[in-house]
Amino acid sequence: MALKRPFKSLLIANRGEIAVRVARTCRAMGIRSIGIYSDADKHALHVKTCDEAVAIGGVAARDSYLRGDKIIAAARRAGAQALHPGYGFLSENAAFAQACADAGIAFVGPSPRAMRAMGDKIAAKESVAAVGVPVVPGFSERIQSHERLKEEAQRIGTPLLIKAAAGGGGRGMRLVTDLQDLDEALEGARREALAAFGDGTIFLERYLASPRHIEVQILADQHGQCYALGERECSIQRRYQKIVEESPSPAVDTPLREQLQAAAIKAARSVDYTNAGTVEFMLERDGRFYFLEMNARLQVEHPVTEAVTGLDLVREQINIAAGERLQLDEAFTVPRGHAIEVRLYAEDPDHDFLPASGTITVFAPPEGPGIRNDVAVTQGSEVSSNYDPMLGKLIVYDRNRAECIQRLRSALDDYVVGGIATNLPLLRSIVNSPAFASGETTTDFLELHLAPHKLPTKAQAAAALVAAAGALQYLQSTTHDLSGGASDIWQSLGAWRHAGASREIFFAEYEGPVHAVWDYEHAAWRCSLGRSEALIQEVQPGLFLFRTPKEAVKFAGWSTPDGLAISWQDGIRRFRLQPSPAATHQGGHKPGESGSAGLVSAPMSGTIVKVLVKPNDAVNALQVIIVMEAMKMEHSIVAPYAGTVRVLKVGEGDTVAAGDVLAEISEA
Repeated sequence: MALKRPFKSLLIANRGEIAVRVARTCRAMGIRSIGIYSDADKHALHVKTCDEAVAIGGVAARDSYLRGDKIIAAARRAGAQALHPGYGFLSENAAFAQACADAGIAFVGPSPRAMRAMGDKIAAKESVAAVGVPVVPGFSERIQSHERLKEEAQRIGTPLLIKAAAGGGGRGMRLVTDLQDLDEALEGARREALAAFGDGTIFLERYLASPRHIEVQILADQHGQCYALGERECSIQRRYQKIVEESPSPAVDTPLREQLQAAAIKAARSVDYTNAGTVEFMLERDGRFYFLEMNARLQVEHPVTEAVTGLDLVREQINIAAGERLQLDEAFTVPRGHAIEVRLYAEDPDHDFLPASGTITVFAPPEGPGIRNDVAVTQGSEVSSNYDPMLGKLIVYDRNRAECIQRLRSALDDYVVGGIATNLPLLRSIVNSPAFASGETTTDFLELHLAPHKLPTKAQAAAALVAAAGALQYLQSTTHDLSGGASDIWQSLGAWRHAGASREIFFAEYEGPVHAVWDYEHAAWRCSLGRSEALIQEVQPGLFLFRTPKEAVKFAGWSTPDGLAISWQDGIRRFRLQPSPAATHQGGHKPGESGSAGLVSAPMSGTIVKVLVKPNDAVNALQVIIVMEAMKMEHSIVAPYAGTVRVLKVGEGDTVAAGDVLAEISEA
């Protein structure tokens, strides 16, 4: 017997992994999925996953995925009966939800009224406080004069948080530990909030020291039923954005869980909430908790709740939007087993985790029992600086937390991404930390438990050189179209062949050669440097296996204009090729010299939002001189040393590419 479909067709007003994830549930329910795409996303994975896709034009989010008029027009053209907003973009925009209703399209989410009440963080705090849910002390009145905010900041004291009233995800948020920095923080928070949410309203909260970030998933239908589905812990964050989430929380026992769930249901009912939503709390060491906010949408971390409940939350969302009753019972409120999710971002660990962009040459996520991958990309995908840098999520499930952590460690070791930098090294460090294993997951986890990036040992550096030399042998056979001087340096290596004689590979990063010889018995390159020796095998084009008697490590390798790069366990390693000493031209720059001293370049593509200096201004070392926005976040560009600004090449509103020179500074 065929299952009843609540809708025949549904448009997904989003991109990336959430669009792929919603499309898969639509397929399981027999619903035709309709995607949308900007000019930059024409070949994106979500476009290929949906049953059909409609172009909406534009590149930047403000010209595409934030254009409600274009999206509703696309839904009408495609005959969509319903619309799922995903998360981010317009998912918590009450005006957009109302426009869907006015167009006769069912919005898969809460009512516009409930969205307004909870989407405005100030109104949300007022609503939940009225029904007895505790809130974080602070200042949340709508009087937004600069002087009043400064007065209230003096009253609250430091440390304090400045937060955007219209959104979350760390955007528009500033931590102030010294009131001398308050003016700049208020200005930056307003500017970022306005850019991200179209509303510069902010409020102040007392900063809680070392709390946990706990959230409760709720589902509420249109018939008065409301369920709280366990809890998730999302304390491990960078720049106020979550990177590790798990359910259940290691800090929540049954009585506390019941209190949190009761408070979440009160908060939802205070605004007659329907559909899926998440009530977020801050939990202190003594067990006291405070309402933080309610996200009126599906959360990025919803898969961990799905893992421990067995529910498909998107299916439940769609059914609720169609007016159906929830078919749940109290058993779904108690987690079964344990699930952990980590977020994979395109970020460069060697450059303060700045967003990275480029072409993905290899994408090989782990597979196996208890492993789920919600991803936005595949091999060959282009990662753009126009959107959020999240590439996907890895979710693992097991019967208890200890076994879940072990499965996650193994899965992360098996995860390989080539072509761009990612935060995989950070994720591996987190899950291998004794503090993580013992459940000490407070919001300051990274500062307390992860040491700064250390230089590799000689043995580690030698292993990476051996891996690079092996990958080079395979890449050389497919590298023919490199531009500039790259083809010359590659051709100087000689013809690619499997030869019994040892080959010598010279890298600028090391004085002596790495030796490589073809091992016929193992069908691999045997590479050695001093005492470090390994077999390098090609698993698939661009994906390699570094094998020794003690370990086997997967890694990606790809060509660069002057050599190659590999995705090693601790991050991207880049190597510059050199001809053999006999062929090397003497003189010129020393290895590592760039000849670009005094140039301040853009670390990524983005938009200049503020220029804080003028030509001939004197600047101090590490003084912020330019603020740019990329991937929805602001980034400060600093002077490399004390000196004078000789040339300024950009102004506010300018769009720049990675590597563009922004200013020239002469040393004092």
